[in-house]
Amino acid sequence: MPPTAAGNPRPGPGARTAIQLRPRGFGQTRPRLGNPHRVAARAGWVALAGMAVAQVASSRSGHLDLFVSLIVVLLAVASVSFTAVGSGWPRALGAAAAAFALGLAAEWAGTRTGFPFGAYRYTGLLRPAAGTVPLVVPLAWAAMGLPGYAVGATVARSRAGRIAAGAAALTAWDLFLDPQMIRNGFWRWAHPGPYQGVPLSNFAGWLLVSAVLMAVFDGVLRSRSPQLTPHHPGLLTTYTVMGVMETVGFAVIFHHGREIALAGALGMGIPAALAWARYTRTRPEERSAHE
Repeated sequence: MPPTAAGNPRPGPGARTAIQLRPRGFGQTRPRLGNPHRVAARAGWVALAGMAVAQVASSRSGHLDLFVSLIVVLLAVASVSFTAVGSGWPRALGAAAAAFALGLAAEWAGTRTGFPFGAYRYTGLLRPAAGTVPLVVPLAWAAMGLPGYAVGATVARSRAGRIAAGAAALTAWDLFLDPQMIRNGFWRWAHPGPYQGVPLSNFAGWLLVSAVLMAVFDGVLRSRSPQLTPHHPGLLTTYTVMGVMETVGFAVIFHHGREIALAGALGMGIPAALAWARYTRTRPEERSAHE
């Protein structure tokens, strides 16, 4: 006779079986909370879009100092998020922290000794500050340094090539940055130079600090694999978007800004174009792993 026909009735709908009472064992799957790489990528795209909107809004605002801080913060969030897609959050945040510390040290030395950029001072419009250095400035070194490194690492394969190309890509951004910040009164040069009032020593200092920064990034973010996988396209997009928006801004909004627009477009456009050309030639499976 079947067990259910006599002394072992079928369990009712409210009864708990032995299988239901078993604790969750090791190796059993839990509900997925979402792919962390996709979460990081989405955070990057949202922050990048917000940065672009803030850039446009800043041209019509009378509180430019607040918008500068907002733009740099959103840029930093986008860059760190895109870096985390391929390198993980610990290394992405570590690289950003190292860049912030290096930028702060370079700016602190620069405002006190004139090395490595030349003699200059901040006017106090950007707040908060650590001593004589507004905190948004070293944050900008991290925010734009990571996309600059992605450009260099995509263009070149050797360590020296990545450092040189990344330093050049980051320094090219200052073709836009310094003239804009001088016009807005955020800092002053003691001895104005030939490029829109910017001394040539400034660009030499940028190359030096950027090269050190690229070496730091290369040590923190470089894959242990002998084959360097391509960086997330969001970093190249961030670099490209910044270059395009600065070019349009100087060409359309700023008075007598077309010379700056041309210089900056060439300075940032060439490395960006080379990086995208190299990136599109990578194998599709390598690109899809970072997208």
